[in-house]
Amino acid sequence: MRAILTSLAVAISVAAVSACAAPPQSLPPATQVTPEATVADDRATQVFWGDTHLHTSTSGDALATGTRLGPDVALRFARGERVTSVAGEDVQLDRPLDFLVVADHAEYLGAGKEIIAGNPLLMADPTLRRWNEMMRGTREQAFAASRELIEAYHEGRLPAVLTDPNIGGRMSRSVWETQVATVERHNDPGKFTAFLGYEFTSVPQGNNLHRVVIYRDGAERVLKVNPFSASDSQNPEDLWRYLANYERDTGGRVLAIPHNGNVSNGMMFATETLDGGPLTADYAQRRARWEPLFEATQIKGDSESHPFLSPNDEFASFGDNGWDLGNLPMLSAATNAMRAGNYARAALLRGLDVERRTGVNPFKFGLIGASDAHNATPTFEESGFLGEYRTAAPGPSRASRVAIDTPVGKRYGWEFLTGGLAGVWARENTREALFDAMRRREAYATTGPRMVVRLFGGWSFRAADVVGDFSRKGYERGVPMGGDLPPIAGRAPTFIVSALRDPRGANLDRVQIVKGWIGDDGVLHEKVFDVVWSEPGRRRIDRSGKLTPVGQTVDLAHATYANTIGAPELTTVWRDPSFKRTERAFYYARVLEIPTPRWPVYDAVRYGAVIPEGADLISQERAYTSPIWYSPRT
Repeated sequence: MRAILTSLAVAISVAAVSACAAPPQSLPPATQVTPEATVADDRATQVFWGDTHLHTSTSGDALATGTRLGPDVALRFARGERVTSVAGEDVQLDRPLDFLVVADHAEYLGAGKEIIAGNPLLMADPTLRRWNEMMRGTREQAFAASRELIEAYHEGRLPAVLTDPNIGGRMSRSVWETQVATVERHNDPGKFTAFLGYEFTSVPQGNNLHRVVIYRDGAERVLKVNPFSASDSQNPEDLWRYLANYERDTGGRVLAIPHNGNVSNGMMFATETLDGGPLTADYAQRRARWEPLFEATQIKGDSESHPFLSPNDEFASFGDNGWDLGNLPMLSAATNAMRAGNYARAALLRGLDVERRTGVNPFKFGLIGASDAHNATPTFEESGFLGEYRTAAPGPSRASRVAIDTPVGKRYGWEFLTGGLAGVWARENTREALFDAMRRREAYATTGPRMVVRLFGGWSFRAADVVGDFSRKGYERGVPMGGDLPPIAGRAPTFIVSALRDPRGANLDRVQIVKGWIGDDGVLHEKVFDVVWSEPGRRRIDRSGKLTPVGQTVDLAHATYANTIGAPELTTVWRDPSFKRTERAFYYARVLEIPTPRWPVYDAVRYGAVIPEGADLISQERAYTSPIWYSPRT
């Protein structure tokens, strides 16, 4: 099978479809406001697509479940070369990525390879010898070995030989040096960016606190240190100290990206530190400094919001399903009381409250997507999904299999998403330009499609500003996604938002602005505004505030849809109708496609797969921009 980032047998209409903006608001007259943070040379001119979170056989869990493809194959695949997948098929991206982070787990880096190879230093341990036999056995045995390894790590009972610095430590350093050399070989400034990085895999009591660490630098600086792993400390604050020391000692630059708050049981965005202390201004400053982005969507679920947290948001349930039952290995169940610490929108709201109390916002992050695939060959479209692990490779049974079975509940194969993508606005495809764009949060997430989305905020945008080069006007009179609105210069902020569909994908349903704010009384609020949508002749906002659904054209029997509804492009200028200058707020755009088939439907057509009862078969893919913040003068 040739994996491609496009939809299979989809009828695409390129005829223009009219769009409707929300009921017009009276916009203030144009005035010149030049934010201090805007520098002409930093104005982004194009979007670059990449994956900041991919695993290969260097990760023990990937290897144990059948992945034998290393970083070299992953990077060649990302660049558009044809490779052989973990399932033995020839696969190739017909739309290569612009950048990639091979983010293998730092914990006992490469130990899985030594276990499966039967390293004599390890085979003296009976547990490692048994895992070796299981990994070399059936698919089911290999997956069971992976589960045992992960649970042993979570519970702090890995064989001592792996934690011995003279054995496990030396093995990991050797693997790291080899991996750095491989990544350096593939980095091609201006054409393809290969970032050096890894995953810090903290899971206290099974609660996901993972971070992907990404360096701006090359081997000369990066090899001066070893990756910081959860074996050194489970506390993210210790990771931040490591990052600070790295920059101080090497003169380099580095950042960290948390992910999968949805399986943290409330700990990812908790209202206290891991040690149980308060969120102080110092803590907030350090977290915001080292974690400018959050991975909002990936294979293991979507972390934007949840119906319990956003009951008035009809699109808040995307990608929840079994991933919302408990923490990462399902060692304990999730409760509604935990959910505000799991999801991005609630965290952005909490950040406003912490800023009100301490003067600093710890959760001032932008949003990106990534794959978190563990097969070295990430694919992002429903029609070409290669699975997360070797055990989830394309075939007739992967949608119906039980991926995780614990007393807390079951997670089924069909509940995996295809993985997200990171869109980064920059001037050129280099480590420096892309890293700097991520650092200033000029980036956004999609759930797979390559929708081109821009968001600018200011005080003086008018409807006429979306004509022509609106990005120039956006930078001159406002700030891009990820920025802070300058000191108040108008009655209410105005926003330019533009979305262009993936040229090989589905039309667009609507563009929304998600606003969160903290009232003068300290109460947190959120509201989703439909600001521009397709087909105004038949769609309008009703008395309850809901927009008429776009409809759907999905043919489940043939895994197709038609672009006879929706619009190829949606653009508008929107003014906040409920703005109060005394209230802290954030705004981000959410773009929805028309409904399309999910990957289990393609499996049913290709392999005759039986789709489990209750499986989600249709979804509306989406994009989330990084927010723009407003803070009142102090």
